[in-house]
Amino acid sequence: MTRKLRWFTAVLMGVMPLTWAAPDSAPLPMTATDAPAAADPAAPVAVDPAAPVRDVTRTFAQIAPPPGVFTLTGTRTQGQIEFGVRSDELVTKALLTLSYRPSPALLPVVSHLKVYLNDEMVGLVPIAQDQAGKTSQIQLPLDPRFISDFNRVRLELVGHYANMCENPANSAVWLDIGKESSLALTLQKLPLQDDLSHFPEPFFDSRDNRPLILPMVFAGAPGLGQQKAAAVLASWFGTKADWRGQSFPVLYNQLPEQQHAVVFATNDQRPDFLKTLPPVDKPTIAIVNQPQNPWEKMLLVMGRDDNDLLKAVQGIAQGEVLLRGQSATVDEVKELMPRKPYDAPNWVRTDRPTTFGELQQYANQLQSDGLQPNPIALTLKLPPDLFLVRARGIDMNITYRYTTPMQEDGSRLAVNLNNQFVQDYPLSGKHDHGRQLLRIPLVQGLTDSSTQLTIPALRLGVVNQLRFDFDYASLFYGGTYNSATKESRCATVTPVSNHVVIDDNSTIDFSGYRHYIQMPSLRAFANAGFPFSRNADLAQTLVLVNARPEADKVSALLNALGNISAQTGYPALKVKMTDDWSKAQEQDDDLLMIGEIPQTLKDDSKINLLVDAAKSWVNKPNRQNDFSTRPLSTDDMYAESQTTISSSGPMAAIVSFKSPFHDQRSVVALLADSPRAWQLLNGALIDSGKRAAIFGSASVIRESGVNSLRVGDTWYIGHLPWWERIWNALATHPIMLAAFAAVVVILFALLLWRLMRSISRRRLGDEDDL
Repeated sequence: MTRKLRWFTAVLMGVMPLTWAAPDSAPLPMTATDAPAAADPAAPVAVDPAAPVRDVTRTFAQIAPPPGVFTLTGTRTQGQIEFGVRSDELVTKALLTLSYRPSPALLPVVSHLKVYLNDEMVGLVPIAQDQAGKTSQIQLPLDPRFISDFNRVRLELVGHYANMCENPANSAVWLDIGKESSLALTLQKLPLQDDLSHFPEPFFDSRDNRPLILPMVFAGAPGLGQQKAAAVLASWFGTKADWRGQSFPVLYNQLPEQQHAVVFATNDQRPDFLKTLPPVDKPTIAIVNQPQNPWEKMLLVMGRDDNDLLKAVQGIAQGEVLLRGQSATVDEVKELMPRKPYDAPNWVRTDRPTTFGELQQYANQLQSDGLQPNPIALTLKLPPDLFLVRARGIDMNITYRYTTPMQEDGSRLAVNLNNQFVQDYPLSGKHDHGRQLLRIPLVQGLTDSSTQLTIPALRLGVVNQLRFDFDYASLFYGGTYNSATKESRCATVTPVSNHVVIDDNSTIDFSGYRHYIQMPSLRAFANAGFPFSRNADLAQTLVLVNARPEADKVSALLNALGNISAQTGYPALKVKMTDDWSKAQEQDDDLLMIGEIPQTLKDDSKINLLVDAAKSWVNKPNRQNDFSTRPLSTDDMYAESQTTISSSGPMAAIVSFKSPFHDQRSVVALLADSPRAWQLLNGALIDSGKRAAIFGSASVIRESGVNSLRVGDTWYIGHLPWWERIWNALATHPIMLAAFAAVVVILFALLLWRLMRSISRRRLGDEDDL
């Protein structure tokens, strides 16, 4: 590859230059003949009658915006659902089932519901007289020819309650779409070419909103090198899965049924179904059909040894845009610039103000339109250890544009944080834009000011939603009656759509704040991968694994790192891994344990939970404070009893305690007693509802749910000046604060008294001299 192309690649990737070489040799011998791709996606595709078919039904509770119920009104007449179709599947049949209840005030015939598929009208639902106020159901077949990769079903209400002089804002105009409404699809598999240029498809498809389930296959129990290579690749797929969740089942010497898979193989260690492949002389990545199943693909990660496997997955994680052809080799992966702490792509910047454009997750997220525009929302993900208590405040500079309201009184922009009202601003009829500088102090309550607002610290968490509601006041639509001529006149105004925009150059500033947090905090681990995610590439993380682990433990490793990278948005390229506990004390790193706690620590009093086979013990503290951020006192956290229970049911646990080697380091252990328990553990980490129940120092996961405990010692990581530490300690103990204030007042009074007495004596001495 020429030097110019290498330079272009470095500029394109921004972090690491990579060179790929497509081998000139013939395609891999086991590749089946591929069907040609359809040139026109709208044209009918010839599908093999033997292709697998699956039926899927999704309710509006699953695919509609929360809470899954649409309420269409005269000013907000539209609602929509979105769904995607994988690149390796074709929709052959689609059926929309609507469960709806119209207002009894709607006039029949003239009132109806329009159904659009990708802006093409596909159905019309009239409102009949006998349906008023009653729940009805109708099924509408959707033409598969209108279905593409990303699709939108839009529902629009045309509602009338009078023949003349109507007010669209009248509360009598409404129609509810129930969450039991559903979309049923029949999907048929499509043959795919062996071409890496579409990677990560079909192994991950952004059109698929389901959790990513990607099996990983090894010849046998993987060694340390293969586990690390698989962990790095799983973390990269985790960044792609993002909010969907991810799971990586592990298989030894066998392929999954009816699923795409990733296969790791070296020249010496290969699954039996790859024995016929020739050896490779470089880190190699290839895509081929699975044996006996032309509808499912394998991503082959091959090399001469484990080091080649690691280099191959590093190449995937840093240069997947360069992949092409059936196979490719990774020639070089060179680091140009190391990452800095707290620079995770998914986190708000803490070294400078963050623009709203950087927080956008999709195009046009900062725009909305309609008679009553839908809210504009942004997600703010903060480092869990950002110390905002007693802070000066957070500056938010907002610039916005909007359609001039026809009626100025009552039209406002409301700002909400985490579903809590913060402040509102009037939408002036004289200007079509506005600018506000919002101050967010974190101590006081809300202030009555048009340009400043305050948000209590407890309203800010790891994941926060900032929402802007543009509320337009509606004109009254009515008529007048002339008694002389006995004529009625109806004065109406045709409503027009309003357009609102939050400028992407608006900023929010979290810079200048210290990092300081009380540990252990499993809430920070579950929601942000902390403390490991302090470095997005996990450069200061050491994972303790087994030398020859069972498949469930390898899967737990991949799931854990995939979940952490899904929170940060960056793969674990610098993670360290060992199977020797004695080496952990030589590393200044946070420790992640998979599967079991070393024997030397099992009797340590700092560990509050141990799951070994089906036997476990739990120290039960005097008092628990579930889901509260109020810190417990030392007496509350003292264990009053210890219970040992043996049971045959599955049980998993997440335990955190202080590293025995470094004061500023933490240990998190993922423990389970059976394959089912490992499934429960992974399910708890990817389920937002169960993650909310994980906190404290130990979380027990059973079939019934998650139970968390705060027990054992606490410690702090980060840095605070001594005066801020004193103030922080006193702030949580009002009696001590009062006593401290009294002592300060007395000392100040004594000092003032001595000063005044000294001045008085000096003055009296001067008078005696005279």
